Amino acid sequence: MFKPAAKVPHRHEIHGDVRMDDYFWMRERDSAPVMEFLKQENARVTEALKPVEELEKKLYTEMRSRIKEDDASVPVYDAGYWYYSRYQSGQEYELHCRKKGTLDAAEEIMLDENEAAKGHTYFDVGATATSPDQRYLAYAVDTVGRRIYTLHFRDLVTGRTLSETIEAVTPNFVWCADNRTLFYTRQDPETLRSFQVYRYEFGGQPELVFEEKDTTYNVHVDSGKQTLRIFMGITKRDSCEWRILDAHKPRGQWSTFLAREENHECSLADGGDRLYVLTNWQAHNFRLMEAPVTATSKNEWREVVAHNEQVYLEGADVYASKIVLSERENGLTQLRVIDRNTKAGRLLKFPDPAYEVAGLGLPDYDSTYLRFNYQSLVQPPSVYEEDFTGKKRELRKVREVPGYQPSRYESRRLWATAKDGAQVPMSLLMKAGTVLNDKNPLLLYGYGSYGLTTDIYFRSSVLSLVDRGFVFVLGHVRGGSEMGRQWYENGRLKHKMNSFTDFIACGEKLIADKYTSNDHLHIMGGSAGGLLMGAVMNLRPDLFKGVIAAVPFVDVLTTMLDETIPLTTGEYKEWGDPRIPEQYHWMRAYSPYDNIQAVKYPNLLVTTGYHDSQVQYWEPAKWVARLRETKIDKNHLLFYTELEAGHSGASGRFEALKTLAKEYAFLLLLEGITV
Repeated sequence: MFKPAAKVPHRHEIHGDVRMDDYFWMRERDSAPVMEFLKQENARVTEALKPVEELEKKLYTEMRSRIKEDDASVPVYDAGYWYYSRYQSGQEYELHCRKKGTLDAAEEIMLDENEAAKGHTYFDVGATATSPDQRYLAYAVDTVGRRIYTLHFRDLVTGRTLSETIEAVTPNFVWCADNRTLFYTRQDPETLRSFQVYRYEFGGQPELVFEEKDTTYNVHVDSGKQTLRIFMGITKRDSCEWRILDAHKPRGQWSTFLAREENHECSLADGGDRLYVLTNWQAHNFRLMEAPVTATSKNEWREVVAHNEQVYLEGADVYASKIVLSERENGLTQLRVIDRNTKAGRLLKFPDPAYEVAGLGLPDYDSTYLRFNYQSLVQPPSVYEEDFTGKKRELRKVREVPGYQPSRYESRRLWATAKDGAQVPMSLLMKAGTVLNDKNPLLLYGYGSYGLTTDIYFRSSVLSLVDRGFVFVLGHVRGGSEMGRQWYENGRLKHKMNSFTDFIACGEKLIADKYTSNDHLHIMGGSAGGLLMGAVMNLRPDLFKGVIAAVPFVDVLTTMLDETIPLTTGEYKEWGDPRIPEQYHWMRAYSPYDNIQAVKYPNLLVTTGYHDSQVQYWEPAKWVARLRETKIDKNHLLFYTELEAGHSGASGRFEALKTLAKEYAFLLLLEGITV
């Protein structure tokens, strides 16, 4: 019934290494052979999952039932208005709302995404921002999934959507103090690198004000809470440059605050009479400095928070009297309040052994309190407010999860010993009273790239697995920043193999401690986490029962050698530059597509989005075709493509659950659970 993919020999050669690629032709987007292959693979998924078809529907219904359909965010005060978003029962998308002066005032719906989404199979509002005088709303919309947006404007006084739009932009834009001018960034249409900054004034034409020629850099714009200054960041991994413009003079001259420097990363926050700089200059875990607005040299910076080998500084939210620092210590997030005048600090305390806390930056520069979100694997997201003195903490909202009873679940923390002796943390969720034996099905999730952390946040959807006996585990492998900046440094470039061996060590530890066995150990990761899946499958195909690889980055060498496709040049500092022989061989050693062997592989489900702008659909397509040709087992090899979606899958809060239900149904099928 199903035809094997056609083989068309294609030769890659560099540094004396020849790679034959019989499926290179799959890059021919929209061609008949490509579409035939993708649709055939989707049909194969439907057939294979037939025994769990009803279970898949039930999983979707369960996951949807845990979402409170008529829900609203905690209102935020800004310049005379209370802003919030809410959902209505049965609707996929948000309503953006506000009330003037008091929460008892009449509601004003600024933007109904459900109305705007009509006629589109995919719809995403990438960003919204009101003008400083609160009259105009700017919002960026993508209706394809390729992360190329159109900027729209609404006059909130008249309720009229303006006719003027700006096409093909990123969702990065900022208002000037005149309430008529914006700066925004535009991406290269092929590589999607954000490389241009434009100025736009109502009634005029977009004007290019800056273009970055170096293809390894990206550019973005930002401003502080008071809209005093516009910041232009020109950055790549390990390097940055910052320029500043008076927000009241949108046609003024940009001044250079920091010229670009290799191996120096920093971010700026506007403190009114001074700037705050979060920098890794002589501080690999970062430190906080303050500087005069007119500073032109790092010699003018003064230290506010010193470098700490045990504490990784991740962010700084600046208010008139205080600074809220986001930190990470021993793998856990924390918040610290710093007095701007005395420099004295106070660490917020939390009761749980493992949790996730994140500051929710408030737009009111003169606020006397901070707001934060607190959650864990068993605690749904809870929004708190605490006055800056620490004398009063108020719970503002706990996300309601219909039917959820925290007492039925238990969370734990484990440590695995990596190949080189490093201690790798894991976070576990399971049913309370679970007996440890080698029969428990277990899902181990990982990512481990870009310094991004796999945080311990509440996931209501995974309860559908846990309720059926699964143990759910997060593996905090190197390549993330869970244990500080060195945790990232030791999981990228020439050290990338540590991410994979760490993950394998996590699996082995879970088996050794009787949480599961090889016959019941399943793994999952997406994007760079999909690379993790592909690499560990090649390194230890015997260790796992089932694998889910979502939008996986698996054809590392071919992609990183092609500067014409999105994101390549900006990734050299993450994976390496394969034009350099040594760095080519780093990647050659683990690239999943290039290391497929004639062995027995685990059961595998691969998912992708046809319009994915980050990992092109052809990477997983080629990987699946070569795996099917080479592997010597009869295990499942399934490949599902969302034909109307991008990197993040289907849009909407309910539609996205359908792919997740399919993935969970696959795991339950492997465990013999079909009802």
